[in-house]
Amino acid sequence: MKTFNDNAGRTWTVAINVECIKRVKTLLSVNLLDAIEGKLIEQLVSDPILLCDVIFAICKPEADTKEISDEEFGRAMAGDAIDNATTALLEELVDFFPSGKRQVLAKALAKLKTFQSKAVETASKRLDDPRLDQQLEALLSEGELPETSPGS
Repeated sequence: MKTFNDNAGRTWTVAINVECIKRVKTLLSVNLLDAIEGKLIEQLVSDPILLCDVIFAICKPEADTKEISDEEFGRAMAGDAIDNATTALLEELVDFFPSGKRQVLAKALAKLKTFQSKAVETASKRLDDPRLDQQLEALLSEGELPETSPGS
């Protein structure tokens, strides 16, 4: 079982088992078993709302015990809490599957993390490139209105 903290300081436990997978499928029509062959992981990583809905469905028995609603849970999920919940969910999903599928999913997650890091690094380099500033300045200059003299 993996844990993460939300922005309200609450600790949540992510435990994936057959009962949990059934609950997520019933509440959200999301099949966590699609993590192996479908695009579920990509969807979860790129859609924080879907991710938080899935995490809440996984943690629902704990939320019920703590008397935390879906809305209260969502208000406490942003920034690092989402990142930590994502990690907890994906690692727990890897652990759920039998060894053969676990290895495939672990490799897929490692590759996904590598490419996400490269994408962030590439975007950061492009934003720091002085040529981008020059291009933006040129575009702004092209859009400037010609100066008019007071008498015209």
